[in-house]
Amino acid sequence: MRFWCVGALLAASLASPTHADALKEFEALREEVWQSVLDSDPLLATSLGDPRGDGRLGDLSLEAYERQVAETRGFLARLNEIDPAQLPADSRQRIDYAVIKRDFEDKLAAAQHDHTRFVLFTTYAGWFTAFASLSGRSPFFTKADYESYVARLSQFPEVNRNGIARSREGVSRGLSQACEPFEGFDGKIAAQIVDDPEQSVFWRPFDRDRPSIISEADWQEIQEDARAIIRNDVMGGYRDLLAFYTDEYAPNCRDGLPGVSETPGGAEYYAQRVQSFTTTDVKPDEVHQRGLSEVARIRAEMEEIAEAAGYPSREAYIEHLRTDPAYYMSDVDAYVAYVAALAKTIDGFLPQLFTRLPRNPYTVKPIPAAIAPGTTTAYYQPGSLSAGQSGIYRINTTKLDQRPLWELPALSLHEAVPGHHLQISIQQELDMHPLTANTAYFTAFVEGWALYAERLGIEMGLYDTPAKQMGRLAYEMWRASRLVVDTGIHSKGWTKQEAVDFMLDNTALSAANIDAEVNRYISWPGQALAYKTGELKIRELRAWAEEQMGDEFDLRVFHDTVLVNGSLPLDVLEDYVKAAYARPNGE
Repeated sequence: MRFWCVGALLAASLASPTHADALKEFEALREEVWQSVLDSDPLLATSLGDPRGDGRLGDLSLEAYERQVAETRGFLARLNEIDPAQLPADSRQRIDYAVIKRDFEDKLAAAQHDHTRFVLFTTYAGWFTAFASLSGRSPFFTKADYESYVARLSQFPEVNRNGIARSREGVSRGLSQACEPFEGFDGKIAAQIVDDPEQSVFWRPFDRDRPSIISEADWQEIQEDARAIIRNDVMGGYRDLLAFYTDEYAPNCRDGLPGVSETPGGAEYYAQRVQSFTTTDVKPDEVHQRGLSEVARIRAEMEEIAEAAGYPSREAYIEHLRTDPAYYMSDVDAYVAYVAALAKTIDGFLPQLFTRLPRNPYTVKPIPAAIAPGTTTAYYQPGSLSAGQSGIYRINTTKLDQRPLWELPALSLHEAVPGHHLQISIQQELDMHPLTANTAYFTAFVEGWALYAERLGIEMGLYDTPAKQMGRLAYEMWRASRLVVDTGIHSKGWTKQEAVDFMLDNTALSAANIDAEVNRYISWPGQALAYKTGELKIRELRAWAEEQMGDEFDLRVFHDTVLVNGSLPLDVLEDYVKAAYARPNGE
């Protein structure tokens, strides 16, 4: 039996005039939406080589948000007038229709809740933390690139004023964040403030020899402009932010139970967030029960590993893994080199698991020191071939005494390859319309794939010691615990300590990591549910495909099938995979 060809699913069928009209209307609307995205997202435009975004930052004002909501409502009304059944069968257009419709409906559902308008930062991200990474997301090939970067620096005060204004309104409406997760948050803001512009993260593009394409006089002029703008506009903006946070926001943070359900309309908002992040119709209590079931299953597997390692219990082995100095490093450079070497080892397995690999490479770098304290263990920073930026696997090099080596295989598989870097870079390079190629981001798919990628380490033979096996299970337990803890906090009235205790009891994560994670769940409701939800769906589809194909199952083909359309809602993914495998003789 021969399996279907991915290209066959993308071939357009002969269309009747009705079909042709629908196709023309949809493609025109899709392009109009894309142009609107480029107009409103200057950084994205620049990353794709579109000059309309140069020198600009996005508009963070409430008025701009409301305009976008109104525009989305109009786009959705027009989309609903097009019958997707009239689009060519098995075509990219039909998939794009489903993706765009889900995105529009989700944005409008979120817009019904004031949290979306007035809660603009978490312990993990905000307009000011995103701005701090501007130099890493900007191209620096030409004089115009440097001038564009400096112009963007000068616009930070306006963006910051709008962020503060909306956050101030959030405080007045009782929508401020809970107090506990933000203890010491003022220090993160203060860490960005320096007297000498050349000591700022914003000076990094100029901390190099003069590019040969820029004259000495022009280089000096650009540097002088940058110094003045960093000293006055950027540092002034961060000082205003620090004053707002310490004088207005922190004194009005929410005491008591930390869940978002304690805020006005919070229970309804959380229910919407659950459905948004999982791309399903699941209810919070269903997620909670699924989490308890997964925790019980993984816990039993951990008991087996502990027994095989010669320990009387799971708890005893975890205590050994948490405290034995042999599992930790103290030198930052050595730690980074160790992670980089592991990542390169993983690279060697990829052709066994995929036929399509991304062109854009990735590198391993520490998380910037200004934001590393309190940030999670690692994250992935997407690159762009157009902008000359590789992907970056960012690792946290603070508190190395609580970052064990046995967790690194699973962590690297998740954040770099075959997890985030591989999936996101392939999506950037697919022959897709740029709208869905560059903006489709469904957390359940993206994070579900990355969690599934951790499991591929079994096939690679990376988990070759009991400690590494426990590390994989610990990471899976971590994501399963999220289903319990996130819903516990936001729909069942849990305290932060109850959430911390549950994770201390069930995971092998260090106390520092657990504290940072729980803070993240409190301040970012629902997001953490996506990982396990998406992973379980991909594993379910793989098991189904294996049953369908029997001895002819090809894992590389399955992986290509999952990734060939980029990020998808889970129901769209399931429909696509099952339709692909159902084709007789691959026709």
